[in-house]
Amino acid sequence: MEVINITKSYDPDFGAEVEAESEQNVRLCYQCGNCTAGCPYTFAYDIPVSQIMRLVQAGQKEKVLSCRSIWICATCESCTTRCPNDIDVARLMDVLRHMARRYNYNAVPTVRTFVDSFLNSVEKHGRVFEMGLMAAYMTKTGRFWTDTDLSPKVLPKGKLSFKPHRIQGRDEVAKIFERYKEQQR
Repeated sequence: MEVINITKSYDPDFGAEVEAESEQNVRLCYQCGNCTAGCPYTFAYDIPVSQIMRLVQAGQKEKVLSCRSIWICATCESCTTRCPNDIDVARLMDVLRHMARRYNYNAVPTVRTFVDSFLNSVEKHGRVFEMGLMAAYMTKTGRFWTDTDLSPKVLPKGKLSFKPHRIQGRDEVAKIFERYKEQQR
């Protein structure tokens, strides 16, 4: 068990920043553990959800934003459903991912690369272009042979197109990305 000297690594603004962005009162968490007990990915986390909540309360920005757990979270909302104080824990985890990106923490580079490739695909095509997403991800990570054994099963079904589909509303999606980029400036 790791011991953290919270006086050395305390960021007094972190908890308030998380609460403001997530619109959740993290101080209501009393560590019942229901979020951790219900999480299907707890086995893969370096820090369980309930401990992430406590670390946020304790102002441990570095520890929270550099952990792998926030990137592994599937946002399935089991934690949110189980919380007796109605804290939207899944939303909080999503906010922590956004904050980690903003502050340039990158605990699981392949996940961040996948998210970036996904968003680039949606921005360019108005929806995800699966084949392009896979090509971009494999090129950026060098994982060329990942899941190639699935190709013979998937391709004959015609579910993956080699060309992106034209969709209605593509301009509206582009406007969403533009608004986001303007907010980041």
